Amino acid sequence: MFIPLHDANSLKYIKVQYVTISLIAINVVVWLVTGLASTQAFSDAAVVGLGYIPAVVFDFADLEPGLVLVPENATYITYAFLHGDFMHLASNMLFLWVFGDNVEDALGHFRFLVFYLACAAAGALVHGLVQPSSEAPLIGASGAVSGVVAAYFLLHPKVRVWVLVFFRIPLPLPAVIPLAFWIAQQFYMLAVDGDGSVSWGAHVGGILAGAFLVLVLRRRGVPLFDRTIVTPKAVRHVEQSPVPADDAAERPSVPPTHWGR
Repeated sequence: MFIPLHDANSLKYIKVQYVTISLIAINVVVWLVTGLASTQAFSDAAVVGLGYIPAVVFDFADLEPGLVLVPENATYITYAFLHGDFMHLASNMLFLWVFGDNVEDALGHFRFLVFYLACAAAGALVHGLVQPSSEAPLIGASGAVSGVVAAYFLLHPKVRVWVLVFFRIPLPLPAVIPLAFWIAQQFYMLAVDGDGSVSWGAHVGGILAGAFLVLVLRRRGVPLFDRTIVTPKAVRHVEQSPVPADDAAERPSVPPTHWGR
């Protein structure tokens, strides 16, 4: 229902969102190698070998040995770096670009990487619990990105975010409005369309993991719900020494002009 475009939310603790940029770059490279620049056979093999298949993980089915690329438990992570087409990739990476930098800022580089991968794994787990016998490979970063959205929602609900409503109308809205609607939509769709082609379970799993992990992984002193203003590290407050009364009396007064003193 909406596309995030930009948020006016500066970084407070880090200079550059290295992990967010690296994750986007890795996803793009993997899509180029397994999708755009590959044969259909190679692409299919990558999806089956690296995607998350609940039936395989929960022992309802087995992959042919020639299709196994990584241990089955590793697919809790590897699936999140595969995408079916450009729009699938672009939508996930746009959400990650707009919201990921501030979550990385609140957590720190390393903890944000752990956070992202844990949200991806949680998304796969909930997807598997919802459809344990499914033999369709789950791919896409939406589980991990859903965790990022949930963390941003708890950290910065008051920040203005430019969004494209109904994919047509650009509006600056407090983050709480579009993100609350988006999060509620994921739970609703899981309830009414849990077996659909979109893995709402992966989205919900990522949201739940992100909401919990941001509570325990954020930097000490980082508030929730934008309750306080954090001064960037580069800004220092210097106390000015008071001027003695005698010295102040000796200073000549400056005649006023129409520009002020």
